[in-house]
Amino acid sequence: MATNGVILFAVTHVYLVLILKWNYRGEIVLPTNGDVTVEVKIVHQRKQPNQKANLMVEGMSCVVCADKIRSALLKMEGMVASSVNFASSKVFVEYDPSKVSIRLISDAIKSIGFSVVTKKEVFRMTGLRCSACVHKSEEAINKVTGVVASSVNLVTATATIEHIGEIDRDSLRQAVKALGFEITSEPGQERAERGIAQEIKALRIRVVVASCLAFFIVLLGLVPSFVAKPYSIWAMASVVQFWAGWRFYKGLWLALRRGRADMNTLIAIGSSAAYLYSVFVVIFPSVSSELFEAHLYFDTSAVIIALVLLGRFLELRARKKSSGSVERLIGLRPKTANVLRNGCEASVSVDDLCLGDIVLVRPGERIPADGIIIKGASAIDESMISGESMPVEKDEGDEVIGATINKTGAFTFKVSRVGDDTTLSNIVKMVEEAQGSKAPVQRLADVVAGYFVPIVIVIAVVTFFIWMLFGPEPRIYYALLSLISVLIVSCPCALGLATPAAIVVGIGLGAENGILIKNAEILEKAHRIQTVLLDKTGTLTIGKPIVVEVIARPPATSEDIIRMAASIEHSSEHPLGQAIVAKAKEHGYVLQEVEEFKSVSGFGVEAQYQGKRLVLGNKRLMLREKIVLDELEEVSLRCYNNGNSVLFLAFDNQLVGLMAVADELKPTARQAVSQMHRMGLEVSVVTGDNQRAGDAIAIQAGIKNVLAEVLPQKKAQEVIKEQLEGKSVAMVGDGINDAQALAQADVGIAIGTGTDVAIDAADIILVGGDLSGVSSAIALSRRTMRTVRQNLFWAFAYNVLLIPVAAGVLYVFFGNGFVPSWLQFLLGKNGFLSPVMAAGAMAMSSLIVLTNSLRLRRFNLSKVRK
Repeated sequence: MATNGVILFAVTHVYLVLILKWNYRGEIVLPTNGDVTVEVKIVHQRKQPNQKANLMVEGMSCVVCADKIRSALLKMEGMVASSVNFASSKVFVEYDPSKVSIRLISDAIKSIGFSVVTKKEVFRMTGLRCSACVHKSEEAINKVTGVVASSVNLVTATATIEHIGEIDRDSLRQAVKALGFEITSEPGQERAERGIAQEIKALRIRVVVASCLAFFIVLLGLVPSFVAKPYSIWAMASVVQFWAGWRFYKGLWLALRRGRADMNTLIAIGSSAAYLYSVFVVIFPSVSSELFEAHLYFDTSAVIIALVLLGRFLELRARKKSSGSVERLIGLRPKTANVLRNGCEASVSVDDLCLGDIVLVRPGERIPADGIIIKGASAIDESMISGESMPVEKDEGDEVIGATINKTGAFTFKVSRVGDDTTLSNIVKMVEEAQGSKAPVQRLADVVAGYFVPIVIVIAVVTFFIWMLFGPEPRIYYALLSLISVLIVSCPCALGLATPAAIVVGIGLGAENGILIKNAEILEKAHRIQTVLLDKTGTLTIGKPIVVEVIARPPATSEDIIRMAASIEHSSEHPLGQAIVAKAKEHGYVLQEVEEFKSVSGFGVEAQYQGKRLVLGNKRLMLREKIVLDELEEVSLRCYNNGNSVLFLAFDNQLVGLMAVADELKPTARQAVSQMHRMGLEVSVVTGDNQRAGDAIAIQAGIKNVLAEVLPQKKAQEVIKEQLEGKSVAMVGDGINDAQALAQADVGIAIGTGTDVAIDAADIILVGGDLSGVSSAIALSRRTMRTVRQNLFWAFAYNVLLIPVAAGVLYVFFGNGFVPSWLQFLLGKNGFLSPVMAAGAMAMSSLIVLTNSLRLRRFNLSKVRK
């Protein structure tokens, strides 16, 4: 009967767990004939309610696309209903959350060639301790309705959340609160920095109190014994254990509730073992009066908690320094602006600036917002944006960037962007998201950390029983010593910090030098680059060519050629077209309107001019249109040989003339290419221009390999050719015609002065437009990844070496008192690691990783460019 009762109790307990924890409904069939069999029938699982969502989808061009999406979604398991509205580009879904998630739905839409519009926000998180915290918080956040992906960063203490529509902030807070973490309701780096500062301040108080009490506990243990001595020590140790160390118990409880284990688990169990054993000895001194003085562990538990808290405090300060680049960028923004309103000057807060405001900037002042100069001129220090120390001359009509410094003259400008739309705000947002992202190399550390704590607990328990059974006398002393040391010395924090600490510093350093890296994966990829493909116009060259020669075929004149060419190119953004328009304005020619304008990518343009067809473009366009070149072909060859670009002009299917356009090499291009060669990179020019023009620029830049007359759609194919040879390729460009190649390359690098399309397609943006940023970006990636490898080596080596030492393996070599005197403060007389030393080593492991990462800040990118 007793056996029956035990079994019935056990099975009933399992039944209740199923009902309460996993929402199963069932019934127990009790035995009626004395049989010990108990039958549990699980009827069904309580079904979660269906969830609904509206997704904004890009890429739909017709109702066929809409039907394609709907059909694909309805094939998914767990999809209840799906409808697609082509007119509004919205997709409505109703789904079973137990079978499918919004992330899988988004992936399914992407897999058939469309994309779901998502939004990224950066939130501040508190309570993160180690990489296990990161892993479980990401799991919880990903289950919140509307979340597509999340990335929690231990170093910055932020969560970068990609979501659809407006995220339910209450659900988000509840999801992480159940794990013992807090997440701010409002995103933003400024709030995050304040949160870190508050956490450091609160931790500082606990560190001071715990350290002082631990010192007095150790000191009191050295004085002669008196009646109240153990009780005095017990009282002080209790304050340290349960007030200063309360965060560890809170973390332990929350971890147990979730069926997990983390760093708090190790610290709480290890210090509690020492504390509770000491309490037992104090309350029952007669049990082992001989061991009372020698083995009272209150000092051990107190010092452990004090050291761990000190380590956390120093770690937080180091983490704050490592992520301080964004804080420094934000600090550059001025607080006030001198606004001219109703003829009067008034000082207003930058936050109160409006679009169209007229702002006066005097020498030495920071520019409060982005805008266009309407009166005056000056030299502007844009080093905080571009990384270049030389001031940039600005005149009327030029754009100025907020937070840059006015060096010389006074000027007024019209505000064009304010608030979150300014250049500085966009840079800060991009850096925040990049620092919050994860590099692929971090996955190994995350996987290891996920299994680390449970394995350590098992090792500690096994170690305890081994020494209890086979250890030297007193066995309980050495068994407990080893148990505590193994739990305390183990440190998944170093594993969790190894990669993100270096990534955060690297991305921040790049941002301060005008190199914007969009995410951690790109920073990792860049160090493998072997081949760099450079676009010519606007990348190697200044991108503002000038017309150097005009040849007209009679009866047409040079004026006719310039006027007609400028009329058709008047609305063009192409650099060659702008050069022609500038030439016409220089002579004051009046331009005429054209009709039926059409751009022929890679060839030229065509339109109706005075009722007849006007064609302007390269030689390929003339041949395609079967326009005879005659004697002008020989003239064009001379221009080609001089490295000029040649544009032919045909009116009413008759060639009327040509123009030679030249573009100058950027002043720093040759030096930048030379640096790439010194780094072992293979450099090539990819241009849509003719071979001679490409060769002429390449010779000036010091480049041997030129791929000329490459159409925009073929640039991506050139990237693929290099990749098929097993090379990691970087594509550098600035125009719309480079976008496809930038996206195809392993790393796309956009010149910041280029088009928005190129910038959006690229992975790295060189804000200042200086080509030397390419070598700097790759060098930064190499140095960052070297730091990551050093950190990971230390984190793994630390645990591989010290966990066996903490387990007492050195007793085999140093048993029976053979430990050298100079090592006895660490290993005692028999080779067992002191728990206090274990706590110190654990704290040092994270600090070493963070300190090594902070060394990256001393990496001088300006030297790379020389």
